[in-house]
Amino acid sequence: MRELWLIRHGETEWSRSLRHTGLTDIPLTAAGRAEAVALGPCLQARRFALVLVSPLQRARETCRLAGYENALVDPDLREWDYGDYEGRTTPEIQAERPAWSLWTDGVPNGETASQVAARAERVIARALASQGEAEGDVALFSHAHILRVLTARWLGLPPEDGRLFALGTAAVSTLGYEHQTPVITRWNLSLSA
Repeated sequence: MRELWLIRHGETEWSRSLRHTGLTDIPLTAAGRAEAVALGPCLQARRFALVLVSPLQRARETCRLAGYENALVDPDLREWDYGDYEGRTTPEIQAERPAWSLWTDGVPNGETASQVAARAERVIARALASQGEAEGDVALFSHAHILRVLTARWLGLPPEDGRLFALGTAAVSTLGYEHQTPVITRWNLSLSA
């Protein structure tokens, strides 16, 4: 069985300042571009049967700089829609809603964890369906929260358990199998210097 390679986009101004960046389409910083370039040598050593990327520019730019210009855009890989909390930090939100958590409390006028999970499950299904088409693993260039939800669903956990998986910028993680059990095979690896 193949592995799913999860690659989070490089640094942006908002990821650096810990702002919830859902659908706001902001570019990588210079550091984020350097992180993306650093991914290339590690990823180029792998054979990918399928490379999917979020439609948002921070993921597409990371994908391109890592050496995958012909990746297929998959709208299901876009980040969580944070609604009214877009662009805000957790402490700013908690000043109004003490003890708020995205994972348990959700966001007004945005997506629910279940809606994000439905998208993640479609990505998993697409990756698994491609197994017979070509040899190799599947690479997914995307965003922290959607990849964390995708991981929870891979493991058969509720989407809210994505809170248990920290994921840095330009981090590489892999999902695979031990015997026939879905497992995490690598997690949150940083390849930048």
